Amino acid sequence: MPPQPTTQTRVLVLNHMEKLERTLFRLDQGFELQFRLGPTLQGKHVQVSTNYPAQGERFERNTFRTLAWVNPAGPHDDSDKFCSLELQVSGSYQYHFNNGGEEGSGGSPRGERSGGGYIVVNPVLRVGPDNQVLPLDCITIQTYLSKCLGHLGDWPDRLRVAKETGYNMIHLTPVQTLGESRSCYSLADQLELNPDFSPPGERLSWGDVGRLLEGLRRDWGVACITDVVYNHTASNSVWIREHPECGYNMTNSPHLRPAWVLDRALWHLTCEVASGGHVEAGLPALLQHQQHLDALRTVLWKEVFPRLKLWEFFQVRVENAVDQFRTLLQNGAKPDHNKTGSKPQLRIIQDPHYHRYGNTVDMNTALATFTPHDSSPFAVEECCGWLRRRLEEINGDQYQLMQQHHEQAVNCIVGSVLYERLADHGPKLGPVSKKHPLVTRYFTFQFPEQPLEAELRLLDKPDKACHFLAHNGWVMGDDPLRNFAEPGSNVYLRRELICWGDSVKLRYGDGPEACPYLWAHMQKYTEITAKHFAGVRLDNCHSTPLHVAEAMLAAARAVRPNLYVIAELFTGSELIDNVFVNRLGITSLIREAMSAGDSHEEGRLVYRYGGEPVGGFVQPSLRPLVPSIAHALFLDVTHDNECPIQLRSVWDALPSSAIVSMASCATGSTRGYDQLVPHQISVVEEERLYPRWSAEPSSPGEVNLQSGIMAGKLALNRLHQELAAQGFIQVYVDQVDEDVVAVTRHCPSSHQSVVAVCRTAFRNPKTHQYRDEVPPMFIPGKIEEVVLEARTVERHAGTYRKDESYINGMPEYTVEIREHIQLKDSDVVRQAGVTSKGSSEFVQEILFEKLTPGSVIAFRVSLDPKAQQLVGILRRHLVQFSPKFLPGSLDDLDTPAALKTPLAQTMSRLSLADMNMLLFRCDAEEQEDGGGCYDIPTWSSLKYAGLQGVMSVLADLRPQNDLGHPFCDNLRQGDWMMQYISNRLEARGGALGEVGTWLAAMFDYLKHVPRYLIPCYFDAIMVGIYTTALDHTFSCMSSFIQQGSSFVRLLALGSVQMCGVSRVPALPPLSPLLQDVPQRSSPLTHTPEQCCPSLAAGLPHFSSGIFRCWGRDTFISLRGLLLVTGRHLEARNIILAFAGTLRHGLIPNLLGEGRGARYNCRDAVWWWLQCVQDYCCTVPDGTLILSCPVARMYPSDDAQPQPPGTLDQPLYDVIQEVMQRHLQGIQFRERNAGPQLDRNMTDKGFSVEAKVSRDTGFVYGGNRFNCGTWMDKMGESEQARNKGIPASPRDGSAVEIVGLCKSTLRWLLELHTHGLFPYSTLTIQREGKEVCVSYEDWNRKIQKNFEKLFFVSGDPDDPREQQPELVHKAGIYKDSYGASSPWCDYQLRPNFTIAMVVAPELFSVKKAWQALEVAEQKLLGPLGMKTLDPDDMVYCGVYDNALDNDNYNLARGFNYHQGPEWLWPVGYFLRAKLYFSRKLGEEAYEQTVLLVKNLLSQHYIHLERSPWKGLPELTNENGQYCPFSCESQAWSIATVLEVLYDL
Repeated sequence: MPPQPTTQTRVLVLNHMEKLERTLFRLDQGFELQFRLGPTLQGKHVQVSTNYPAQGERFERNTFRTLAWVNPAGPHDDSDKFCSLELQVSGSYQYHFNNGGEEGSGGSPRGERSGGGYIVVNPVLRVGPDNQVLPLDCITIQTYLSKCLGHLGDWPDRLRVAKETGYNMIHLTPVQTLGESRSCYSLADQLELNPDFSPPGERLSWGDVGRLLEGLRRDWGVACITDVVYNHTASNSVWIREHPECGYNMTNSPHLRPAWVLDRALWHLTCEVASGGHVEAGLPALLQHQQHLDALRTVLWKEVFPRLKLWEFFQVRVENAVDQFRTLLQNGAKPDHNKTGSKPQLRIIQDPHYHRYGNTVDMNTALATFTPHDSSPFAVEECCGWLRRRLEEINGDQYQLMQQHHEQAVNCIVGSVLYERLADHGPKLGPVSKKHPLVTRYFTFQFPEQPLEAELRLLDKPDKACHFLAHNGWVMGDDPLRNFAEPGSNVYLRRELICWGDSVKLRYGDGPEACPYLWAHMQKYTEITAKHFAGVRLDNCHSTPLHVAEAMLAAARAVRPNLYVIAELFTGSELIDNVFVNRLGITSLIREAMSAGDSHEEGRLVYRYGGEPVGGFVQPSLRPLVPSIAHALFLDVTHDNECPIQLRSVWDALPSSAIVSMASCATGSTRGYDQLVPHQISVVEEERLYPRWSAEPSSPGEVNLQSGIMAGKLALNRLHQELAAQGFIQVYVDQVDEDVVAVTRHCPSSHQSVVAVCRTAFRNPKTHQYRDEVPPMFIPGKIEEVVLEARTVERHAGTYRKDESYINGMPEYTVEIREHIQLKDSDVVRQAGVTSKGSSEFVQEILFEKLTPGSVIAFRVSLDPKAQQLVGILRRHLVQFSPKFLPGSLDDLDTPAALKTPLAQTMSRLSLADMNMLLFRCDAEEQEDGGGCYDIPTWSSLKYAGLQGVMSVLADLRPQNDLGHPFCDNLRQGDWMMQYISNRLEARGGALGEVGTWLAAMFDYLKHVPRYLIPCYFDAIMVGIYTTALDHTFSCMSSFIQQGSSFVRLLALGSVQMCGVSRVPALPPLSPLLQDVPQRSSPLTHTPEQCCPSLAAGLPHFSSGIFRCWGRDTFISLRGLLLVTGRHLEARNIILAFAGTLRHGLIPNLLGEGRGARYNCRDAVWWWLQCVQDYCCTVPDGTLILSCPVARMYPSDDAQPQPPGTLDQPLYDVIQEVMQRHLQGIQFRERNAGPQLDRNMTDKGFSVEAKVSRDTGFVYGGNRFNCGTWMDKMGESEQARNKGIPASPRDGSAVEIVGLCKSTLRWLLELHTHGLFPYSTLTIQREGKEVCVSYEDWNRKIQKNFEKLFFVSGDPDDPREQQPELVHKAGIYKDSYGASSPWCDYQLRPNFTIAMVVAPELFSVKKAWQALEVAEQKLLGPLGMKTLDPDDMVYCGVYDNALDNDNYNLARGFNYHQGPEWLWPVGYFLRAKLYFSRKLGEEAYEQTVLLVKNLLSQHYIHLERSPWKGLPELTNENGQYCPFSCESQAWSIATVLEVLYDL
């Protein structure tokens, strides 16, 4: 097999109504994404559309284009059909698909979407003078408050700290002009650079910033990102005053008027409390205890709310409404019932301007609800009274609702006061004042203060009211997808907003047309930012309207296509997170180590946020697209959170940061964290400057590596970047004890590891007693070096005092660090011993000396030299299968002989019979040879002894990297499975033995690598040999298979699965005169013997011994499994072997090697004849088989079995004998009849009869005590009294036998016409006379009578219908004619479709189509066809052969063919539909092709998922699994393959 392509392809399977908008699919640039049709869409006209732009086109979110389908297998097989995208542009893109819709404008298909979702393509970041790629997992980012950097010219000295401590990305808070609060996130002008950055007398521009940032990127290799703030602007922004429509004001958002009234009242309450106006009520300006809070509650309830009467904004003025209603009644108004519905309820219409008592009543519902019984004044007044009482009730409801809002508002107000003034962890604001009001104001008020009543009158002055703007904030626990300032939300009224009083919430509306100035302004802001910064952090992302952020990021990516986008979400739901990530194309979500409550949780976060498990399987380049979690930017702490030193301890900064650095994702921290600043650096209040970098700090305004944990950070950042760049993508987290976390990063190509052992110190070691001893660690492999060992130590440099000018850290702490030292030189490790864990794994035991709280040690670990060499050699041998194994591979200087020849060359000498041994063979087949399938004691046995048994398990484990599965445990625990696989093949000798020797040589390397790597490399070896075996298998088959789809090839494997040679050949010997008969040395006698492959009927139940070969099963399967696959020689030999066993004019039902044959079926011989016909028509020069010698085992009916060569006849004579014996009439009693032959059959059942009707030409036979067709279930239950009674005797003329006979007659006539068959007549004895009957007459007789006697018209006056009272379904064909139980003839079963395929000339197109439609409606299931009409009184669709009760129709599986859905008839049904649909015209044919595709897609899915790689014998009703069915059945696979061949 050629090496796999290195292009990474992911396959997304589409299924109807699968809407994946909340599922995240993340892909890198350069990947190919393929869309393929799932089973619910195959056979349907599906359009896939995407807004991913065509090459050279600009991205437009609402412009979709339809992707073109590629169908490698041709138009009639959708299993490999795909459309694809070559992903070259980063961002978020939408795809959707629909069923048969036409394209609308903009390339978007019309019609309802069947499903869809998003794909997020990662950006490619570049830094340094050579623009080298900065992989996302290499990112190490440090956050700075930009306002603390000073003048722009000073930035390099202050930002140099990031460079010198190993960061490659800097996050700056916004660099625009700040608002009056000086908060980093309250921007006064989004378009202007912060003037603080310009030295006195200068005015720097964006260009100056851009040049600085580009210098950092180019010269330092450090990219810079900044925040974008879309939610709000500073309250003092000039432009918001000029354009108040850009905020939520009382003119454009009148629903906020009641909340504004309450807000003003609370401000006036602040003023009153501040001036002592409520001291007498127990509410002083300085609130200090619970009684003050209780007094505040009382004042609100008794003074504020009653005065405001906010409920009036939601009530109706009752008398006005009643007067209006009275006038309507007096004028004779009637309700419009089209508007009220059947149950009218009085509706109150909310006043859109929210005036007091502004609500109105829907008078139409009032008229419909309160109807006077006449037009008298009394009746009118009575109705008016009813309306008045109802309106008063509604007003009362509104009052109660407002009281609920008041209650929540009081709770929120008191809670806010409690936090801000009383709580120990709060800011303790002190006395109430205008600077520190009782509660933060929710709305701006820029006019001179007046008494409250005067201010409230301003609401009705639009020129004033438009300047009352809502502040922004956040709502705890709110739906992040809902805008809390829009109508329908009561957040402002209920005081639930945690408000930012310095910022105005922006009102974007539904699109740019809603607020043109705002959209243009913010787009310009976005474009400036994207021009100069490598990426953006979406501030307050969870509260930013999604459509706004979408549009702005699209504008940003138009400027900078590879924009790095990060965000911190507080949704509390991964699914909702995915909505934001998908729609916005967020590259990384900010995650924080500070969210962990202990070291165990911190380690879990490392495992959660990236990396594969150590020893994970090598994944193929082409594989399914699986959902992923958002890429993480894992931070020690975020810049706006509490200080870790205050929450944990200063000693924990280093080990927790080391744990974060070992994560396989982007990582980062803040400048304050690294400097050990012991307080939060406030984004609002902090105005000091960051210290500069200096090699020798001489003041608080300078720092170097000895400051804080910076030396440790440098080492950790370097290590993090090295691990990501060198492919250490596998992660293992070990919780050594409650404080010690060990994180392993492993490279799957070099098999180097770095193990970091971190002892956290969440609690201060000075006040908390930690354990003296740390448990020892056992590290597999050889420790090459100590990468670093570091710990936080105290030093004599003074104690911390907050500097007035600079943001300074704690000088009394620093990091003691040593890097790249030998293990023996370590101060942390006391002792390291090497122990052997088995023959192939060396483990170093580590005892710790000084792993004190706050310490870190990291080891670089390699495999021991011998294992490293063997892995390298193994990888070199695996390169023949995939170039993925080139990294880390080593040349083999002493290559074993078995490995010197490429495996494909060795494999090329195997026959397809050998492939049966290599790939398959179930347990029963292996037991014949004294073996069995491999058994995993803690789990189960493999399905096959061959490679497929292993591959079926690995196919499930590989995508999930399920290394904990018992299968992987078994591989790690011992070499048993490897020995089993290689020994089994070596014992076979020959070419199979060579393959076994190749495996043994590969396994010899594998056995000596560390056990944790064995599943990975075992899988790689198995994938290599398996794919090579499949390639060779298909190369030995027909061009139809070689060029076929994946589905076709999976089905073709059924030929290899079922066709093999047993220890004792199942077929009787062929004539010695026959050429090309395979030979072998008998494993029993060691003498030469024929070894023709035979077909098993099904696995596992019919695979070995006398139950392997059945005449009927063999010849129903032979065309699909052998002729279609190009295995002509095997087909010939099987046909001739069965011909040699002919007796009584029949071939055996159960073959029993011919000597133990049982001749108790009427149909097998006709299936055999059909296969001879198929062979002649399919194989080049196929008619030569007619002259091939047949070794007759039974020269006469009563003869003993004869050795081959006793009597040879040409095949055409054997065919003639079959026809003659049937026409003469076959009647005999089975030999050895009785319970010793069949313990269930009654005596009369052993009588076999098969004849031809003189009148109709139909073959008929059987009796009600036996069952001579494929529906051959014999009752077995004495309890239910069905023992010895056939469930479906089908005596008389079975429809499929009549069809097969007609097919044979037609064929023999054609052969005779062409001189290829010597007979045109048959000579029989009839009433003592010799009678000659021509094939022509017999053929004509069936043609004349078939439709007349088999079609059920349903017309009671039809003279041809002898028993109209038995008609249960009209428009069908009878299942039989002349049954001993006449009602059985009329049962709807799928057998007539067989006759349609083999003898379509018997059917008129219209009637055939009618019958097929009934069969489709009534019998067709997901995988199979019901064997009986579900409307039939004895139908039962669930088969349970173990059930024995008194139910006659069910006991001991009596319903085997009375409902369960058998698969093989589906093939004939579909082939019949295809044939007759062609006769009906193109439209019918196209619809049938769609049906075929859709139905067979279920079989494809089953084949792919089945560990047996087969199709079952049957299912229970509606496709449900049946445990009593064969898991893989020859005829099920064969007939489905025939459908695809016919297509």
